[in-house]
Amino acid sequence: MRYLIDTNIFLFAMRERDKLHKDVLDIITDYENKIYISSESIKEIILLLRAGKIKKPTWKTTEDIFASVEEYGFTVDYIKKEHILVLGRIEPIPDHKDPFDHTIIAHAIANKITLISSDIQMQYYRNQGLKFIWNKYK
Repeated sequence: MRYLIDTNIFLFAMRERDKLHKDVLDIITDYENKIYISSESIKEIILLLRAGKIKKPTWKTTEDIFASVEEYGFTVDYIKKEHILVLGRIEPIPDHKDPFDHTIIAHAIANKITLISSDIQMQYYRNQGLKFIWNKYK
């Protein structure tokens, strides 16, 4: 199966695997599954690193982030016109203003792929076509 992981799932996979629910860990480590990360997540990670909101001493360059994606067997899926068209059509829920999330949700909807995230607010986009798995951790 194909899955798109949210930025937080990628970061947990890299640094805090104990924050991944067993079912989610099983999905992302099953080599039968194809795991994608949006290029929007890469952009978000770069900005979080610059702002000092996350620390990853092994990532000195953007190339290091891409190397980690490849090392874990994930594939970067780049934002394209069809993702932006869906982004323009989705209706954000009240109090969910994160533009990175909106783009990642649109990415998953356009690709007809299941999104995995720890952000429970994303479940409210199911009625707009999002297939969603919530990473419920301790």
